[in-house]
Amino acid sequence: MSEEILINVTPQETRIAMMENGVVQELQIERSSSLGLVGNVYRGVVCRVLPGMQSAFVEMGLQRAAFLHAGDILECGDSDAQRPIQEVLREGQSLMVQVIKEPIGTKGARLTTHISIAGRFLVYLPQQDHIGVSQRIEDEAEREGLRARLIGLLPENRIGGYIIRTMSESATDEELLADIDYLTKTWTHILAKSTTVPERTLIFQDLNLPMRVLRDVLCVDTEVVRIDSSETYQKLLDFANLYAITAVDKLVHYQGERPLFDIYNIEKEIEKAMSRKVELNSGGYLIFDQTEALTTVDVNTGS
Repeated sequence: MSEEILINVTPQETRIAMMENGVVQELQIERSSSLGLVGNVYRGVVCRVLPGMQSAFVEMGLQRAAFLHAGDILECGDSDAQRPIQEVLREGQSLMVQVIKEPIGTKGARLTTHISIAGRFLVYLPQQDHIGVSQRIEDEAEREGLRARLIGLLPENRIGGYIIRTMSESATDEELLADIDYLTKTWTHILAKSTTVPERTLIFQDLNLPMRVLRDVLCVDTEVVRIDSSETYQKLLDFANLYAITAVDKLVHYQGERPLFDIYNIEKEIEKAMSRKVELNSGGYLIFDQTEALTTVDVNTGS
Protein backbone atom coordinates (compact mmCIF):
# COMPACT_ATOMS: atom_id res chain seq x y z
CA MET A 1 0.00 0.00 0.00
CA SER A 2 1.42 3.37 -1.09
CA GLU A 3 0.57 6.41 1.05
CA GLU A 4 1.39 10.00 0.15
CA ILE A 5 0.52 13.40 1.59
CA LEU A 6 0.22 16.35 -0.79
CA ILE A 7 0.31 19.93 0.53
CA ASN A 8 -0.86 22.80 -1.68
CA VAL A 9 -0.33 26.33 -0.32
CA THR A 10 -1.75 29.60 -1.69
CA PRO A 11 -2.13 33.03 -0.05
CA GLN A 12 -5.82 32.27 0.51
CA GLU A 13 -5.71 28.72 1.85
CA THR A 14 -3.76 25.55 2.54
CA ARG A 15 -5.10 22.25 1.20
CA ILE A 16 -3.82 18.83 2.18
CA ALA A 17 -4.75 15.58 0.44
CA MET A 18 -4.09 12.17 1.98
CA MET A 19 -3.51 9.68 -0.83
CA GLU A 20 -3.60 5.90 -0.82
CA ASN A 21 -2.55 4.06 -3.98
CA GLY A 22 -3.12 7.26 -5.96
CA VAL A 23 -6.66 7.81 -4.66
CA VAL A 24 -7.71 10.68 -2.38
CA GLN A 25 -8.79 9.30 1.00
CA GLU A 26 -9.07 12.54 2.94
CA LEU A 27 -8.92 16.26 2.23
CA GLN A 28 -8.30 19.02 4.78
CA ILE A 29 -8.54 22.75 4.09
CA GLU A 30 -7.48 25.69 6.26
CA ARG A 31 -8.27 29.20 5.01
CA SER A 32 -5.99 32.10 5.89
CA SER A 33 -8.99 34.30 6.75
CA SER A 34 -10.49 31.78 9.18
CA LEU A 35 -7.85 29.66 10.88
CA GLY A 36 -9.16 26.86 13.09
CA LEU A 37 -9.63 27.55 16.79
CA VAL A 38 -9.68 24.00 18.20
CA GLY A 39 -6.77 23.51 20.60
CA ASN A 40 -6.27 27.23 21.21
CA VAL A 41 -6.07 28.36 24.84
CA TYR A 42 -7.47 31.73 25.95
CA ARG A 43 -7.78 33.81 29.08
CA GLY A 44 -11.53 34.30 29.02
CA VAL A 45 -14.09 36.17 31.11
CA VAL A 46 -17.44 34.71 32.16
CA CYS A 47 -20.15 37.01 30.79
CA ARG A 48 -23.23 34.97 31.70
CA VAL A 49 -24.05 31.98 33.93
CA LEU A 50 -27.16 29.90 33.14
CA PRO A 51 -28.03 27.65 36.13
CA GLY A 52 -31.02 26.15 34.31
CA MET A 53 -28.77 24.87 31.51
CA GLN A 54 -25.79 24.23 33.80
CA SER A 55 -23.67 26.24 31.40
CA ALA A 56 -22.02 29.61 30.92
CA PHE A 57 -20.92 31.94 28.16
CA VAL A 58 -17.33 33.14 28.06
CA GLU A 59 -15.89 36.11 26.17
CA MET A 60 -12.45 35.54 24.62
CA GLY A 61 -12.07 38.48 22.27
CA LEU A 62 -13.73 36.65 19.38
CA GLN A 63 -16.78 37.71 17.38
CA ARG A 64 -19.14 35.68 19.59
CA ALA A 65 -19.05 34.51 23.19
CA ALA A 66 -18.21 30.81 23.57
CA PHE A 67 -20.20 28.07 25.35
CA LEU A 68 -18.94 26.26 28.45
CA HIS A 69 -20.94 23.37 29.95
CA ALA A 70 -20.63 22.36 33.61
CA GLY A 71 -19.35 18.93 32.61
CA ASP A 72 -16.38 20.59 30.89
CA ILE A 73 -15.33 22.53 33.99
CA LEU A 74 -12.53 20.96 35.99
CA GLU A 75 -13.97 21.98 39.36
CA CYS A 76 -17.43 20.61 38.47
CA GLY A 77 -16.73 17.31 36.78
CA ASP A 78 -14.09 15.66 38.97
CA SER A 79 -16.17 14.84 42.04
CA ASP A 80 -18.93 12.29 42.43
CA ALA A 81 -21.30 14.96 43.72
CA GLN A 82 -21.10 17.48 40.89
CA ARG A 83 -21.32 21.06 42.10
CA PRO A 84 -23.87 23.37 40.43
CA ILE A 85 -22.26 25.72 37.96
CA GLN A 86 -23.45 28.80 39.86
CA GLU A 87 -21.28 27.69 42.79
CA VAL A 88 -18.20 27.45 40.58
CA LEU A 89 -18.49 30.37 38.16
CA ARG A 90 -19.66 33.96 38.50
CA GLU A 91 -20.04 36.76 35.97
CA GLY A 92 -16.83 38.69 35.47
CA GLN A 93 -14.66 35.77 36.59
CA SER A 94 -11.42 35.24 34.66
CA LEU A 95 -10.44 31.68 33.70
CA MET A 96 -8.24 29.74 31.30
CA VAL A 97 -10.20 27.83 28.66
CA GLN A 98 -9.47 25.73 25.58
CA VAL A 99 -11.55 25.45 22.40
CA ILE A 100 -12.83 21.92 21.73
CA LYS A 101 -15.35 22.69 18.97
CA GLU A 102 -15.32 25.30 16.22
CA PRO A 103 -18.04 27.99 15.95
CA ILE A 104 -20.86 27.00 13.61
CA GLY A 105 -23.25 29.50 12.06
CA THR A 106 -24.44 31.86 14.78
CA LYS A 107 -23.19 29.59 17.56
CA GLY A 108 -19.92 30.35 19.31
CA ALA A 109 -17.13 27.89 19.99
CA ARG A 110 -17.42 25.22 22.68
CA LEU A 111 -14.92 25.31 25.54
CA THR A 112 -13.38 23.24 28.30
CA THR A 113 -11.18 24.06 31.28
CA HIS A 114 -9.56 20.59 31.00
CA ILE A 115 -6.48 21.73 29.10
CA SER A 116 -4.75 19.16 26.86
CA ILE A 117 -1.65 19.62 24.72
CA ALA A 118 -0.98 17.25 21.83
CA GLY A 119 2.48 16.04 20.92
CA ARG A 120 3.50 13.55 18.26
CA PHE A 121 3.37 10.49 20.51
CA LEU A 122 1.59 11.74 23.63
CA VAL A 123 -1.19 14.05 24.74
CA TYR A 124 -0.35 15.92 27.94
CA LEU A 125 -3.08 16.49 30.56
CA PRO A 126 -1.39 18.92 32.98
CA GLN A 127 -4.35 19.17 35.40
CA GLN A 128 -4.92 15.41 35.73
CA ASP A 129 -2.93 12.42 36.98
CA HIS A 130 -4.19 9.70 34.64
CA ILE A 131 -2.04 7.64 32.25
CA GLY A 132 -4.32 6.49 29.44
CA VAL A 133 -3.86 4.71 26.13
CA SER A 134 -5.54 5.48 22.81
CA GLN A 135 -8.64 3.35 22.23
CA ARG A 136 -7.28 2.50 18.78
CA ILE A 137 -4.74 0.26 20.52
CA GLU A 138 -7.03 -2.64 21.39
CA ASP A 139 -4.65 -5.39 22.55
CA GLU A 140 -4.70 -5.27 26.36
CA ALA A 141 -1.18 -6.63 26.78
CA GLU A 142 0.16 -3.99 24.41
CA ARG A 143 -1.77 -1.27 26.23
CA GLU A 144 -0.32 -2.29 29.58
CA GLY A 145 3.16 -2.54 28.09
CA LEU A 146 2.98 0.98 26.66
CA ARG A 147 1.63 2.34 29.94
CA ALA A 148 4.40 0.69 31.96
CA ARG A 149 7.02 1.91 29.50
CA LEU A 150 5.85 5.52 29.76
CA ILE A 151 5.65 5.42 33.56
CA GLY A 152 9.23 4.17 33.59
CA LEU A 153 10.35 7.20 31.57
CA LEU A 154 8.51 9.80 33.64
CA PRO A 155 10.13 11.42 36.70
CA GLU A 156 8.76 10.40 40.10
CA ASN A 157 7.68 13.96 40.84
CA ARG A 158 5.85 14.37 37.54
CA ILE A 159 2.95 16.79 37.28
CA GLY A 160 -0.04 15.87 35.13
CA GLY A 161 -1.16 12.85 33.15
CA TYR A 162 -0.77 11.57 29.61
CA ILE A 163 -2.66 9.78 26.87
CA ILE A 164 -0.47 7.48 24.78
CA ARG A 165 -1.17 7.92 21.06
CA THR A 166 -1.07 5.15 18.46
CA MET A 167 2.15 6.44 16.90
CA SER A 168 3.97 5.80 20.19
CA GLU A 169 4.02 2.09 19.28
CA SER A 170 6.99 2.71 16.97
CA ALA A 171 8.63 5.47 19.05
CA THR A 172 12.02 5.09 20.70
CA ASP A 173 12.60 6.05 24.33
CA GLU A 174 14.53 9.10 23.13
CA GLU A 175 11.57 10.23 21.00
CA LEU A 176 9.15 9.78 23.89
CA LEU A 177 11.43 11.74 26.24
CA ALA A 178 11.70 14.52 23.65
CA ASP A 179 7.90 14.62 23.40
CA ILE A 180 7.58 14.80 27.20
CA ASP A 181 10.10 17.64 27.30
CA TYR A 182 8.29 19.56 24.53
CA LEU A 183 4.88 19.15 26.19
CA THR A 184 5.99 20.16 29.69
CA LYS A 185 7.84 23.20 28.35
CA THR A 186 4.75 24.20 26.37
CA TRP A 187 2.59 23.97 29.51
CA THR A 188 5.12 26.00 31.50
CA HIS A 189 4.95 28.67 28.79
CA ILE A 190 1.13 28.64 28.86
CA LEU A 191 1.04 28.99 32.65
CA ALA A 192 3.52 31.85 32.65
CA LYS A 193 1.71 33.72 29.88
CA SER A 194 -1.72 33.20 31.48
CA THR A 195 -0.72 35.43 34.41
CA THR A 196 0.59 38.29 32.28
CA VAL A 197 -1.77 38.67 29.31
CA PRO A 198 -4.95 40.77 29.56
CA GLU A 199 -8.36 39.14 29.75
CA ARG A 200 -10.02 38.06 26.47
CA THR A 201 -6.62 37.23 24.97
CA LEU A 202 -5.13 34.23 23.14
CA ILE A 203 -2.55 32.46 25.32
CA PHE A 204 -1.57 29.51 23.12
CA GLN A 205 -2.29 28.72 19.48
CA ASP A 206 -2.16 25.17 18.19
CA LEU A 207 0.03 24.32 15.21
CA ASN A 208 -1.10 25.27 11.72
CA LEU A 209 -2.60 22.61 9.45
CA PRO A 210 0.61 21.35 7.74
CA MET A 211 2.40 20.96 11.07
CA ARG A 212 -0.62 19.24 12.65
CA VAL A 213 -0.67 16.75 9.77
CA LEU A 214 3.04 16.10 10.22
CA ARG A 215 2.45 15.58 13.94
CA ASP A 216 -0.82 13.63 13.82
CA VAL A 217 -1.07 11.83 10.47
CA LEU A 218 2.42 10.96 9.26
CA CYS A 219 3.24 7.32 10.01
CA VAL A 220 5.62 4.56 8.94
CA ASP A 221 3.40 3.77 5.94
CA THR A 222 3.71 7.32 4.58
CA GLU A 223 6.25 7.23 1.76
CA VAL A 224 6.47 10.91 0.86
CA VAL A 225 5.09 14.35 1.74
CA ARG A 226 5.10 16.70 -1.27
CA ILE A 227 4.88 20.45 -0.60
CA ASP A 228 4.54 23.05 -3.37
CA SER A 229 5.55 26.04 -1.22
CA SER A 230 9.22 26.69 -0.45
CA GLU A 231 8.34 28.63 2.71
CA THR A 232 6.06 25.88 4.06
CA TYR A 233 8.59 23.22 3.08
CA GLN A 234 11.33 24.96 5.07
CA LYS A 235 9.06 25.42 8.11
CA LEU A 236 8.07 21.75 8.02
CA LEU A 237 11.71 20.75 7.65
CA ASP A 238 12.66 22.81 10.71
CA PHE A 239 9.72 21.37 12.66
CA ALA A 240 10.57 17.80 11.65
CA ASN A 241 14.21 18.23 12.69
CA LEU A 242 13.04 19.26 16.15
CA TYR A 243 10.04 17.03 16.79
CA ALA A 244 9.71 14.34 14.09
CA ILE A 245 13.17 13.42 12.90
CA THR A 246 11.92 10.32 11.03
CA ALA A 247 9.86 12.60 8.78
CA VAL A 248 12.81 14.63 7.47
CA ASP A 249 13.70 12.26 4.62
CA LYS A 250 10.05 12.03 3.54
CA LEU A 251 9.64 15.76 2.89
CA VAL A 252 9.93 16.78 -0.77
CA HIS A 253 9.69 20.30 -2.18
CA TYR A 254 7.65 20.03 -5.38
CA GLN A 255 8.87 22.58 -7.96
CA GLY A 256 7.20 21.37 -11.15
CA GLU A 257 5.43 23.67 -13.62
CA ARG A 258 2.07 21.91 -13.41
CA PRO A 259 0.05 22.50 -10.22
CA LEU A 260 0.58 19.67 -7.75
CA PHE A 261 -3.12 18.88 -7.37
CA ASP A 262 -3.64 18.79 -11.14
CA ILE A 263 -1.04 16.05 -11.56
CA TYR A 264 -3.00 13.79 -9.22
CA ASN A 265 -6.45 14.89 -10.53
CA ILE A 266 -7.33 16.13 -7.06
CA GLU A 267 -9.13 19.26 -8.29
CA LYS A 268 -11.76 17.07 -9.98
CA GLU A 269 -12.12 15.02 -6.80
CA ILE A 270 -12.64 18.21 -4.78
CA GLU A 271 -15.36 19.39 -7.17
CA LYS A 272 -17.15 16.07 -6.82
CA ALA A 273 -16.77 16.01 -3.04
CA MET A 274 -18.07 19.57 -2.59
CA SER A 275 -20.97 19.17 -4.98
CA ARG A 276 -24.48 19.26 -3.53
CA LYS A 277 -25.44 16.38 -5.83
CA VAL A 278 -23.61 13.04 -5.78
CA GLU A 279 -24.18 10.58 -8.61
CA LEU A 280 -24.36 6.86 -7.71
CA ASN A 281 -23.18 3.95 -9.85
CA SER A 282 -26.69 2.49 -9.67
CA GLY A 283 -28.13 5.45 -11.58
CA GLY A 284 -29.53 7.16 -8.51
CA TYR A 285 -28.16 10.20 -6.75
CA LEU A 286 -27.96 11.92 -3.36
CA ILE A 287 -28.74 15.56 -2.57
CA PHE A 288 -27.05 17.09 0.50
CA ASP A 289 -28.37 20.23 2.20
CA GLN A 290 -26.77 21.67 5.32
CA THR A 291 -28.41 23.97 7.86
CA GLU A 292 -27.27 25.20 11.25
CA ALA A 293 -29.24 22.47 13.02
CA LEU A 294 -28.64 19.46 10.78
CA THR A 295 -27.60 18.03 7.43
CA THR A 296 -30.29 16.42 5.28
CA VAL A 297 -29.69 13.72 2.68
CA ASP A 298 -32.28 13.19 -0.05
CA VAL A 299 -31.93 9.72 -1.61
CA ASN A 300 -33.20 9.37 -5.17
CA THR A 301 -33.21 5.90 -6.73
CA GLY A 302 -33.32 7.17 -10.31
CA SER A 303 -35.99 4.64 -11.24
